[in-house]
Amino acid sequence: MRRVVVTGIGAVGPLGNSLDECWKSAKVGRSGLGRITRFDASALKWKMAGEVKGFEASGYLSRKDIIRLDPFAHYAVAAALMAAADARLTSDPDINFYRNTADENGSNAKRSAYLSSAGVIIGSSRGGICTIEKALEKKFNCSGASSHRISAFLMPSTTVSMASSYVARKLGIKGYCLGLSNACASGSNAIGEGYRMIKTGYSDLMLCGGAEAPLCRICIEGYGSSGTLSKVSDSSASRPFDRSRDGFVLSEGACILVLENLESALKRGVRIYGEVAGYGNTNDAYHQIMPSAEGEMRAMRMAMEEAGVKPADIDFVSAHGTSTQLGDKTETQAIKMCFGKRAYSVPVSSVKSMTGHMLSASGAFEVALTMLCMREAIISPTINLKERDPECDLDYVTKPRRADIEFSVSNSFGFGGVNAVLVLRRPDF
Repeated sequence: MRRVVVTGIGAVGPLGNSLDECWKSAKVGRSGLGRITRFDASALKWKMAGEVKGFEASGYLSRKDIIRLDPFAHYAVAAALMAAADARLTSDPDINFYRNTADENGSNAKRSAYLSSAGVIIGSSRGGICTIEKALEKKFNCSGASSHRISAFLMPSTTVSMASSYVARKLGIKGYCLGLSNACASGSNAIGEGYRMIKTGYSDLMLCGGAEAPLCRICIEGYGSSGTLSKVSDSSASRPFDRSRDGFVLSEGACILVLENLESALKRGVRIYGEVAGYGNTNDAYHQIMPSAEGEMRAMRMAMEEAGVKPADIDFVSAHGTSTQLGDKTETQAIKMCFGKRAYSVPVSSVKSMTGHMLSASGAFEVALTMLCMREAIISPTINLKERDPECDLDYVTKPRRADIEFSVSNSFGFGGVNAVLVLRRPDF
């Protein structure tokens, strides 16, 4: 079996429009949350969101591409192009190159030949739901609705697989291509499946991650009606593990990682962020919405077993930590079940306290930031944790903390009882 490493990362989210911007905010505990501006939310109980700010899709896509694609695909393409440039898979590492050469067909003469045989797996929970909502509003709410024509691009542009398909098109990738939808675990599942493909020799190079643009009325009201969204109207709305937490904050963004066979990465002489060492994928077989600590624990154990490590070897847990009452309590229980007494001495932190919940993009983004935590020997904090829930009694990191981290666990869980866990290793080469 081959070792799998990460050689490139691209990110767009509430904390910034590049990995560097996001990391600078995350490691000092700066929130990216604010009032909803995508539509008039004044009459709603839920007013906060993690919006992508100042993003220019024209930097990565032609005008026709922008019109014909949903924003979740815009974000995916941007993150993928940044990741490919970061991994030196383009002859010009400057992402501004794409602003000058992107054409309507997505062709790019400076792509690496290595990319043509690569694969793409990108997860999304909601796909192009914002574009669907806008089309329905025009069809049924505008005057002359009966004559309003639905775009011929509505269906193809909003399908979950369009993110991976368009990334493949832009980068000339002609190998394995998969759009994956596994609720909030989708981004981590995409990385895990890509890891398995490289580990078993099916592929040498994979671009994997998650993309999401769910900030529309139907999603806010839908998640809100289920009781999972916070009603707090300021940046403290996302407060994982706090006694007064009342739900998550819905967010948008994308994060794509370049996964590569270690041997080829060393041969190319590229920077290595870290190693994907193990992957656990389980289902609770329990409830449509309510999580199960037993199912989450099994995913953690599965990932550690594949990585060949024990609870005593884990130095940090990047929590799913959404800020829901039941979710945070269940994850805490799962960590205790998995780690035993060791659970109380392992640092735990939730990036969602700053980003909100980017659904499928969160898992991939959290893997990326965990690798940066390991590289720089610092744990980004869980902000807004003022009064700990007595049932959430682990070592939650509330201020940036220096730490020597060799192995980390990154958790992602979703509706339907889906659980994806990745074990990450600091480079040792």
